[in-house]
Amino acid sequence: MRENGVSITPSAAAPRQLLALLAARADQVVPVSVLMEELWPSGAPRGARAELHSHILGLRSLIAAALNDGRGAGRGAEDRPAADGRTAETVLAAQSGGYRLDTGGGSHDVRQFERAAGAGYRAMETGDLARAALRLGEALALWRGEPYAGVDAGPGLRAEGERLEASRLSVLDQWVEARLGLGRHAELVPELAVLVARHPVNESLHAQFMVALLRSGRTDDAVEVYHRLCAALSADGGREPSARLRRLHRSLLTVREVPRPRVPTQVPVPAPAQWQAQAAWLRPLRLVPAVAGAPA
Repeated sequence: MRENGVSITPSAAAPRQLLALLAARADQVVPVSVLMEELWPSGAPRGARAELHSHILGLRSLIAAALNDGRGAGRGAEDRPAADGRTAETVLAAQSGGYRLDTGGGSHDVRQFERAAGAGYRAMETGDLARAALRLGEALALWRGEPYAGVDAGPGLRAEGERLEASRLSVLDQWVEARLGLGRHAELVPELAVLVARHPVNESLHAQFMVALLRSGRTDDAVEVYHRLCAALSADGGREPSARLRRLHRSLLTVREVPRPRVPTQVPVPAPAQWQAQAAWLRPLRLVPAVAGAPA
C-alpha cells in the first residue's frame, strides 16, 4: 500500500492486519466491532479499544509521513495537510462508529481485477472470444500470489481471501474456455497440466484439460486425466465425478474405439464423422462468475 508514492504498510502484525481489512473495504466505513473481531476473534481483551485506537494512530503517522513526501511524521503530523489538502485524518477517517480508508480515487488492484473480469465476462456473453481472452488474461495477470500473503488473517480477511480465490478460479475457467474456443488447445495443454496439479479436485479444469488433450489427438492421455481425477475425488471424502464428467469420459472411450483410416504419411488425417459429432458437444464445465456488476 502506498500513499503519495511512499509505502504505508506497517511491519508489525496487528496494524498490518488492520490496514489489510481497511483496504479490503476501502472507501467504506468498517465498524469498530468488525475491526475488533478481526484482531481478536476469540473475544476482545480488556483495553482492546485503546489498543485499536493506538494502531489507528500508528497508521495515521505512516500516512502523514507519506503525505509529506516521507520527511517524517512526528507529533501532530496527521494535522498537517499535504499539497492537495489531504491529511492523515481524512485518509483514515473516523466515521459513524468505525473507520474509513479513503483511496482518493487512486488505483486499487482488486477493483482493476473486477473491471477487467467484468469486461471479459461480457465479451464471452456476446461471443467475442478474442476480446474475452484478452480482458480475462489481463485480470489474471494482476495476481502475484495468494491473497493477503504475509498477513495474519482473522474472520474478515479469511472471508475476503476466499471470495477473491473463488473469483480468480471463475475468471481462470472462462479464460481457458475462451482460448479453447479460439482453437488454442495445443498451447493450453502444458498450462492445464500445471493447473490440474495445483487443483487436483477441480472438475472444470480437468474437463477442459481432457478436451484440450482430445483435440490434440491425445485421447488416451485424456482418459488418464479422468482416472486421476476419480482417485483424487475418492480421497477427498469419497466423492465421485459429476454426471457431466462421466458423460465426457464415456465419449472419450467411444472416440478411442473409432477406427481411424490408414493414409499415407504427410497427408492430413481428417477426424471421422463420429469423432467430430462426439467432439462437437464436449464443452468444459463452467463456474458461475463470481464478479457481478463490475464497471466497464
